[in-house]
Amino acid sequence: MNCLVLGGNGFIGRHLCKALVAAGHDVNAFDLPPREGIGWPEIDNVNWYQGDFSSPADLAPLLDGCEAIFHLVSASLPASSNEDPLCDLQMNVAASLRLFDLLITRESPPKVVFASSGGTVYGVPVVVPIPETHPNNPLCAYGVGKLSIEKYLALYHHLHGLESCVLRLANPYGAHQSATGGQGVIAAFLARALNDQPLEVWGDGTVVRDYLHVDDVCAAFLKAMTYHGSERVFNVGSGHGVSLNELIVMMEELLGKTIVRRFFPGRDCDAPVNVLDIRRANESLDWSPRISLREGISQLLGQMKC
Repeated sequence: MNCLVLGGNGFIGRHLCKALVAAGHDVNAFDLPPREGIGWPEIDNVNWYQGDFSSPADLAPLLDGCEAIFHLVSASLPASSNEDPLCDLQMNVAASLRLFDLLITRESPPKVVFASSGGTVYGVPVVVPIPETHPNNPLCAYGVGKLSIEKYLALYHHLHGLESCVLRLANPYGAHQSATGGQGVIAAFLARALNDQPLEVWGDGTVVRDYLHVDDVCAAFLKAMTYHGSERVFNVGSGHGVSLNELIVMMEELLGKTIVRRFFPGRDCDAPVNVLDIRRANESLDWSPRISLREGISQLLGQMKC
């Protein structure tokens, strides 16, 4: 298929571009211009384009012949989105609507596969693991924005027949994830531990999260691209929860040393537990995670030491 990856230069985007190429697809990738002195990732058979996601004029030339669009763009982070909800709305929701308006003008609109957030759209869970039918009460503007884009995709399907599939992702981790980008606690913790720096833990370390290797994330995206069933929203996670304290102990075992922790007050944007029920993805997409947390962290640790 002819695919377009929006946000292709991000952590998930780079891995997804590689996975699509490996599966035999034609891949165009779109993102902001690379920082000065840093070029595009060296991924064979990927065509790179730069521009502004909020500009239809920048996106329109890439839609000719496009059959699937992977929407990975986000201009905010969960922890900081509450500082300026209006900016979050304009940069993420409004920009996505411009894209959808552009797509419905096409004779054969491509399918949209959207990276939503299983970690933020639900809020404080009333049942764990959390199914897709769980109430949505986000604690941060980031989650509100993701949920809004989901709802607009459903509306555009109803009004215009735009095909889409939403993946509510758990906490992805893996090679080349930034240790200082504000997301990705595993990469951040490992980087600090390898440099003998104390870990910064928000709360008492009992917060439970669902972590998923990026290779398993990409496998779910490829399954969603060719899915034609009635379901449109899927949780994509490991299905298992691990507290920050347990995560640190696992890292200590793999590193063979004690890691110093520093504890800070908990944050309002953090639900006490978030573990996703992934049965729908397993049954409808024929997808399930393959890489265990210990195996994934061990792989990442080896890569970071190189």
